Amino acid sequence: MIRTRVGYTGGTTAKPTYKQIGDHSESIQVDYDPAQITYRELLEVFWSSHNPRTEPIRRQYMAAVFYHDEEQKQLAIETRDQVAAKLGKTVFTQVLPAETFYLAEDYHQKFNLRRYKDIYGELATVYPTTEALIASTAAARLNGYVAGYGTRDQLDTEIESLGLSAEAQQALRRLVLR
Repeated sequence: MIRTRVGYTGGTTAKPTYKQIGDHSESIQVDYDPAQITYRELLEVFWSSHNPRTEPIRRQYMAAVFYHDEEQKQLAIETRDQVAAKLGKTVFTQVLPAETFYLAEDYHQKFNLRRYKDIYGELATVYPTTEALIASTAAARLNGYVAGYGTRDQLDTEIESLGLSAEAQQALRRLVLR
């Protein structure tokens, strides 16, 4: 993952916010390196990370894949249909065209990472603005690790490049046990 951002998309309301989301949905924007992970592999992570059978209570919380081109659309539909066939039930996750993405408020960004003050505090000194933190590959990787994504072996191969002190590295290793 190069970077991730949380925000709102899929609606027509100008400049949505959490309190004034209008007809948008909460979403995650992912920048990735296709030489490291394919779009299909990203979809596999997506489908395994949520319950596609959950009917949305409101548009704000609907599950959706927002595609940027015809190839992404076809892969999203194909993998959605595979999930539906495997489950033998209706999948409510939608496949929709990507539209304008609006960043969510600062306190939503790197939400999981913010819970670990020892690790987050070190990043805040390296990335003193929310914009810098949001753009940081290291912050995206760390946010994923503390949220339970990634293995201990993966962490061990890149931990030195994440810019953490020895103490923060130890704290992170304790979190990533798998």
